[in-house]
Amino acid sequence: MSATENTTLKKTPLYDLHLSLGAKMVEFAGYAMPVQYPAGVLKEHLHTREKAGLFDVSHMGLAYLTTTEALLGTDEAHEKIAAAIETLVPGDIKSLKKGGVRYTVLLSEEGGVLDDLMITRLYLDEMKGKLSLVVNAAAKDQDFALIREKLDGVATLDVMTDRSLLAVQGPKAADVVNRLFPGSAEQPFMSVRPHYWPASDDRAYIVVSRLGYTGEDGFEISVPNSHAELLAKALLAAPEVEPVGLGARDSLRLEAGLCLYGHDLTPETSPIEGNIAFAVGKRRRAEGGFPGAARIQHELAEGPKRLRVGLRPEGRAPAREGAEIQSTDGKTIGAVTSGGFGPSVGAPVAMGYVDAEHSKTGTQVNLIVRGKPLPAVVADMPFAPHRYYRG
Repeated sequence: MSATENTTLKKTPLYDLHLSLGAKMVEFAGYAMPVQYPAGVLKEHLHTREKAGLFDVSHMGLAYLTTTEALLGTDEAHEKIAAAIETLVPGDIKSLKKGGVRYTVLLSEEGGVLDDLMITRLYLDEMKGKLSLVVNAAAKDQDFALIREKLDGVATLDVMTDRSLLAVQGPKAADVVNRLFPGSAEQPFMSVRPHYWPASDDRAYIVVSRLGYTGEDGFEISVPNSHAELLAKALLAAPEVEPVGLGARDSLRLEAGLCLYGHDLTPETSPIEGNIAFAVGKRRRAEGGFPGAARIQHELAEGPKRLRVGLRPEGRAPAREGAEIQSTDGKTIGAVTSGGFGPSVGAPVAMGYVDAEHSKTGTQVNLIVRGKPLPAVVADMPFAPHRYYRG
């Protein structure tokens, strides 16, 4: 049954727009989502790298986390709510300035990654004591249940079902978004700014975040469901912008060396093994106070037993998720967690976990593809350079 026929799947507010644009719809995390449009995955990928792509990411989990204590000062309120969420994540949330965003991970008691997420300290003073969270679609129900359970009595979690999330990614994204939301072009990477749009009586509260999942400069825009299609059409009206589906989103993030939860990160994987040690704040490394701190501190000091690495297979055949990684003498040393053809690289690329002793850049390995060894080399990530705007 196709996604357009399956009535049990959830739909984003842009579902009808996707169909009108000729999208091929598939099931993803319980939603009917566009995997590609008539141009195809390859062209959508390259267009995003060259100009700008529009992505519907409204299936993601959006929520507000608010302190239950009525505190007068903005800084005191932030300190309280940051201290609460820091009992679940290793990121330094207390140091966030207004309008700042932090990438971090929810951890199990064993130090495994339950999900990766973005945490934002909201910009407006009237939102003191409040953080916004964006979590992965496939994990959002379990994430929100865990947060409610662990922070009961300390913070309240309000899931935002009335807002959509659109991403505009690519070297022309800033020009496009700045036309609708002036000032966005100067906005720093990993920051948010509030806006009201459009310039009419029926204005909506918009939050523009400068970040993304492609390695390109870009933005994610939170918009009320009532204005989501209007905003998407306004963005698509720009000559630089084309719609892009999940297929190209995956190849773009793979080239950028970015993790996909449930594949490159799992509850068995620590953030140090996952090669995302930056998700553990400097202060938190010393203080601990988060789930699995002993394991993570040990791995930071001594090194992990295995590590996520980049892989460059020889030839044109891609190695897909699950492919066994062997040393050149035939010993199993790991497995591929993400792999495919990199359109911008012009060659296959992959990521996977290998024993630490085989994780050095330049190490020769074999990837077992269709029962045959495919020569590959451990490579630096990202495969395509990050082009985030840092001012």
